[in-house]
Amino acid sequence: MNTDAQAGKGTYLLIVRLDRQTTLQVGKLGEFRFLRGWYAYAGSALGPGGLKARLARHRRAEKRLHWHIDYLLQRATLEATWQIADPRKLECAWAAAVQGLPGARTPVPGFGASDCPCATHLAFFAQRPADRQIQAALAGRSPAGAEIRCAPCP
Repeated sequence: MNTDAQAGKGTYLLIVRLDRQTTLQVGKLGEFRFLRGWYAYAGSALGPGGLKARLARHRRAEKRLHWHIDYLLQRATLEATWQIADPRKLECAWAAAVQGLPGARTPVPGFGASDCPCATHLAFFAQRPADRQIQAALAGRSPAGAEIRCAPCP
């Protein structure tokens, strides 16, 4: 029996909508201008509580600002989450997959990537990417046969 799946450890992708251009201080990373549009952020939840706890935290309005994404979520709306229960850290692969989607741009170098060699774990889109595009991109960077779930996605 896979205890990691039971614990819900895994990787996630947040789809976030920002309705107005804004400038934000992102922790020690610095101050950045965020354009109106859509953002996709890849992260992992491999510690205690796993995906359930991490995604619940991202949905909460009141929280201590800890991760880079916390600063963006102060002003943006979390629209959907994609997730996979797998003990491997897939966030770098998922971030790269999303950066490969049509229209993706890098809004903030180093965002969410302070513990890895990635350029960023955040992608910007002027228009929301189609769910089928996201699903295909993530599936191409995930273990074969793995279940990738989306909520709320049709």
